[in-house]
Amino acid sequence: MRVREIDGLAALAADYDGILCDVWGVVHNGVASFAAATDALSRFRRARGPVVLVTNAPRPSGPVIEQLRSLGVPDEAYDRIVTSGDVTRRFVAARPGTKVFHLGHPRDLPFYEGLPVELVGEDEAELVSCTGLFDDYTETPEDYREMLGRFVARGLVMVCANPDIVVERGDTLVYCAGALARLYDELGGETVLAGKPHPPIYRTALELTGLPPGARVLAIGDALGTDARGARNAGLDLLFVSGGIHEADFGPPGAPDPERIAMHFRAEGLEAVGYMPHLAWSRSAGGNAKPDVAGEALVTRTGGR
Repeated sequence: MRVREIDGLAALAADYDGILCDVWGVVHNGVASFAAATDALSRFRRARGPVVLVTNAPRPSGPVIEQLRSLGVPDEAYDRIVTSGDVTRRFVAARPGTKVFHLGHPRDLPFYEGLPVELVGEDEAELVSCTGLFDDYTETPEDYREMLGRFVARGLVMVCANPDIVVERGDTLVYCAGALARLYDELGGETVLAGKPHPPIYRTALELTGLPPGARVLAIGDALGTDARGARNAGLDLLFVSGGIHEADFGPPGAPDPERIAMHFRAEGLEAVGYMPHLAWSRSAGGNAKPDVAGEALVTRTGGR
């Protein structure tokens, strides 16, 4: 199977009524937005139909919208947004009075706002809620092996608010909550995940488009394990952005080898209607979506693909 390179979203737009688009790695990199990508989504909205952003961010959509604005993503680039935090909150909300241990950075505490649960320490916990690592700049999942082993021994369920394994922050890959959930599984624990590539977030996203059943919806993303697999599971065509977290696997930056891309898709049993290094309406409209920005993220998080 060969995945063809396309000139831009314009080459596919007429075939689709709506778009479900990944965020981190396609629309921004945690440091700044990609102007060509937001332009492409804005053009699709004007010409064709709704755009719903679908992200594995572990927080509710409100704070994520504010983050997008701070990174320069214009409101006109999308209609609605659904986060892994949104759909995961429903699982926690259905367990009122539960004592919950929050595993993650304090910036993710908005996840619990309005939920009828009590945040407690490790020894009192009845449920583990993971939004990421305490410090994703310096820590790895191995730093949590002993703690997770103690939770497994007590038979606690881990609710993972962000299934991503890693995310690209600027030019660096950092671990996300999904990496801890994977280790929890390896240790024999039970995990609950609702974000990409799992069905709950896609059901919600398709509802938010407002399109009728049978409408043609295109998924856009840069991660094989979440975006590509999630699109396949949801029965959606995929436009693959090769310049995201897998860029180093495909050859020189900005000039991926089609055979390498095809090899990875075959190995994973996945398909795509096309790929481009970075999302843009067309090459003439601006084909390189990577910003020339240095420094730390204005607002950081542990997920959001």
